[in-house]
Amino acid sequence: MSLPLILLALFYVFAPMGVLHLCHKYPFVNKLGAVLIAYAAGLLLGALPIMPEGHGKLQEMIMTISIPLAIPLLLFSSNFRQWSALAGKSLLSMVLAVISVVVTVTIGYFLFRDTNPQLWKVSGMLVGVYTGGTPNLASLKLMLDVDENTYILTHTYDMVISAAYFFLLIFGGRQVFRLILPAFRLSGQGSNHLMEEAAEDPYWGILQPGMRRPLLTGLAISLLIFGIAGGVSLLVPPSLTMVTVILLITSLGIAASFVKRIRQIEKSFELGMYLILIFSLTVSSMVNVNEMLKASPQLIYYITLVIFGSLLLHVLLAAIFRIDTDTVMITSTALICSPPFVPVIAGALKNREILVPGLTVGIIGYAIGNYLGYIVANLLHAYGG
Repeated sequence: MSLPLILLALFYVFAPMGVLHLCHKYPFVNKLGAVLIAYAAGLLLGALPIMPEGHGKLQEMIMTISIPLAIPLLLFSSNFRQWSALAGKSLLSMVLAVISVVVTVTIGYFLFRDTNPQLWKVSGMLVGVYTGGTPNLASLKLMLDVDENTYILTHTYDMVISAAYFFLLIFGGRQVFRLILPAFRLSGQGSNHLMEEAAEDPYWGILQPGMRRPLLTGLAISLLIFGIAGGVSLLVPPSLTMVTVILLITSLGIAASFVKRIRQIEKSFELGMYLILIFSLTVSSMVNVNEMLKASPQLIYYITLVIFGSLLLHVLLAAIFRIDTDTVMITSTALICSPPFVPVIAGALKNREILVPGLTVGIIGYAIGNYLGYIVANLLHAYGG
């Protein structure tokens, strides 16, 4: 490997540290989000005429490695035994929200399928990201072999429209939804500690010297899982290699979380998100900005339909089952925006009791997003014309 390629690889691996430093030091940067900053940096890098010869193979290698390593780390800290403790209304609301996403994605696919022959792949990514989050979107990009421009456009539009959705919930959601949904009944069992813990600045901690040993342990276990999945993938046809790897490491990551010592590894989730930042920086640097600017507006219409259409359908279904306003809002946020946004909504609603159910729903979403997105995408491709 040439020196310029080595320097580029080092940039991809260590630049996210700079992103985290900016987020830690400047609150307004932190509000934008580390993933968005990583995308912006990658787009800037890709637009500059400084890429060395052979950079494409390096970028593909980093993308292929980063996501399979990230998924187990994101799942290790999950306590899936708590799924059974999820209150009946919260669980029902989650199921209705997932159904709403799948239904609106399917409707949107049939409305817009003539605009893009690869829309079935976009549909799978949307199911993944709106039942899970960014890690699922990135995983499905690899599983469905989505091109970089489509992936970046999808994620960019997702972030913009999701922000509008999020502000709608904060600044008027409760008042509007209470017109047809019952109010939440407080029981006084909320947790200040959980609220504070979930709202802290978590990612900065992975850079502390005391975190090296637990993080290296988590990374080693993730590498082992990746190795096992890679070995098994040799037994399947080449076209199914990446699908096999992603689904198997998701399953093994969930299985590993049942081991208490693995589940208690500190900052394993944050290390997984650091790898997501590496992926985000790398994939955005591969984008052809000129091609992005020529993109059809139908994609943004599709994503808008999915986000707001699924919210409307979720609320209507919740009204039938008499699920309260706060539970609907927190489960919708956990799936559409992912768990990090749950404490913000819980704080805006001044309701600590919905925090833990919301976080639990979001974690379940991370676990099922890859499976569900892949299944829906292939069903639409096979039967949707």
